[in-house]
Amino acid sequence: MSSYDHDLDKNAANFQPLTPLSFLERSAAVYPDRLAIIHGRARVTYRDFYARCRKLGSALARYGIGKGDTVSVLLANTPAMLECHYGVPMTKGVLNTLNTRLDAATIAFSLDHAEAKVFIVDKEFSKLAADALALCKVKPLVIDYIDPEHDVEGARVGSEDYETFLQSGDAAYQWHWPDDEWDAISLNYTSGTTGNPKGVVYHHRGAALLAQGNVLTATMPKHAVYLWTLPMFHCNGWCFPWSLSVIGGTHVTLRWVRSKLIWAALDEHKVTHLCGAPIVMSTILNAPAEEKRALSQKVEFFTAAAPPPEAVLAAMAESGFNVTHLYGLTETYGPAVVNDWKAEWDELAGPARAAKKARQGVRYHALEDLTVMDPETMQRVPADGETMGEVMFRGNVVMKGYLKNPKASAEAFRGGWFHSGDLGVLHPDGYIQLKDRSKDIIISGGENISSIEVEDALYKHPAVQAAGVVAKPDPKWGETPCAFVELKPGKTATADEIIKWCRDHLAHYKVPHYVIFTEIPKTSTGKIQKFKLRELAKG
Repeated sequence: MSSYDHDLDKNAANFQPLTPLSFLERSAAVYPDRLAIIHGRARVTYRDFYARCRKLGSALARYGIGKGDTVSVLLANTPAMLECHYGVPMTKGVLNTLNTRLDAATIAFSLDHAEAKVFIVDKEFSKLAADALALCKVKPLVIDYIDPEHDVEGARVGSEDYETFLQSGDAAYQWHWPDDEWDAISLNYTSGTTGNPKGVVYHHRGAALLAQGNVLTATMPKHAVYLWTLPMFHCNGWCFPWSLSVIGGTHVTLRWVRSKLIWAALDEHKVTHLCGAPIVMSTILNAPAEEKRALSQKVEFFTAAAPPPEAVLAAMAESGFNVTHLYGLTETYGPAVVNDWKAEWDELAGPARAAKKARQGVRYHALEDLTVMDPETMQRVPADGETMGEVMFRGNVVMKGYLKNPKASAEAFRGGWFHSGDLGVLHPDGYIQLKDRSKDIIISGGENISSIEVEDALYKHPAVQAAGVVAKPDPKWGETPCAFVELKPGKTATADEIIKWCRDHLAHYKVPHYVIFTEIPKTSTGKIQKFKLRELAKG
C-alpha cells in the first residue's frame, strides 16, 4: 500500500457525493434575492425557488417517495418542471420526464416500466394522461398542475392539485444527499427503434458534471439569462435546469415555442443563452417583421440536430445570434460533444468554412474520451477524415445503463465503450463528423424518429407492398421523414391517404412529410437499399 493511501480515508469532512442539488442550495444562500425564474408575469427569487423545491420534496417524502421511487411528469416548460428537477431527487427519488408529444400507449408503457408512484400532469396534456392511465397497470398518485400564468384547455385527471400538494410540504425540509453519487437521479426514455423504448438511467455524478460542463462549453457568465425553447423533457433539458443554479442564472420559461413570445423574451429579459433544434432557428428567422426586435446583446444559440446550412448561420448572425453546433445522445445526458470553433476558421472561404461547420466536434470537458472505432475490432480508425467507424464515448457523463435491460446495457457498453450506433469519421485534428446512422434514426425538429417504426405503420396499409423511410433534408426541421412506397398490384392509394393513415397510427411528428410512389431498389437478397433512397430523397 502506498503511504498516500495509509490512514488517509474518505470521511464526512473530505468527501461528499456529487449532486446538482447542491448548486441550488448554494445559489439560494449566496443570491437569495436574485431572479431564478421568469414565467409570464410571475417572478421567483432563488430564496423562493429553493423553498418551493424543498416543499415539493417534503410533500413527496410524506407521501412515501424514497430512494429509487419514480415520479413521472408530463409537463410543459414551466416553473413546476424546474421544481421537479430538484424536489424529486431531494427525496432520493428518480425523476422521469415524459415526452408530451408521444402517444398514450408509449406513455402507458413508460409509466409501467418505471413503476411510477406519482404522476404529475399538466392540464394541457390531461387527455393524453387519462388515455395512458387507462392502458397501464400501475396506479400512481395523479397530481394536476394548472399553470397560473396561462389558461389552457383540459380537464382534471388527478386526485390532488399541484399547488395544494406542494404547500402541504415543509420549506425547511432537510433534503437528502444521495447515499452514493452513482445513485439514480433521473430516467429518460429513448425513441424506440424496434419494440419499446429503453429507459436511460442518469446518476447524480453525471448530472452534476454535465451541468457544470454546460457552463464551460456555453461560456455562461455569472447570472446568465437562459430562455427555455428546448423541451425540459428531452434529456432533462440537456441538464440546463441544474446548470443555471451553478451561476445563479435566470430561467425564462416558455410554455409554447412561438416567434412573438421568443422575440419579446429575448428583448425584454436580455436573454444571453438558449438551446433548440433547427425548427427554433426557423421560428426565430421567419417571424413577421413586426415581431422581431433589435437586440442590444449577443445571444448564444446551441443546436444539436443536423448542422445548420451556411445561409441559416449567416441569417442568425445578422439577427444577433452566435450558433454553436453540439452532438450527443440520450445516453450521454444530451450533448457531450461540441464543434469548438477556432478563430482561424473564420478566414476560410465559403465551402471550406461550411465543411468545418458540418463537423460534430470534440468532447465536452466533462467527457473523458470520444473517438471513432471499428466496432468489431474495437480499434480506433485512422484520423484521415475518410475511414468510417462507429462513434464511441467513454466517461462520467455516460448513462448508468438501460433500466431492467441488462442485455441492451451490455451490448451498448461492449469493449468498455458506449456504442452510439452512429457512423462517422475522425479528422486529423481530432474532430469527429457523422456520416450515417446505423439505426436509421431520423432527427426532425430535435425529435428522434425511427424509420423502422414508420415503415411498420406503412406496411399495415392494405395497399402497400413495400416501404422504405429515410431522412430528407429540410431547411425548417433539419430533416423530415420521406416515405418511398411500392403498391400492391391492382391497388391504389394517394399520398394524402398514406399520410392520413400514418397520422392515425403514429405520433404526428413521426408522420412522413413526403410520399413517393416508386419501385423500391433492393439487393439480390431483397433488402431495401437505403443509400439509394437517401440519394433520391435529396433530389
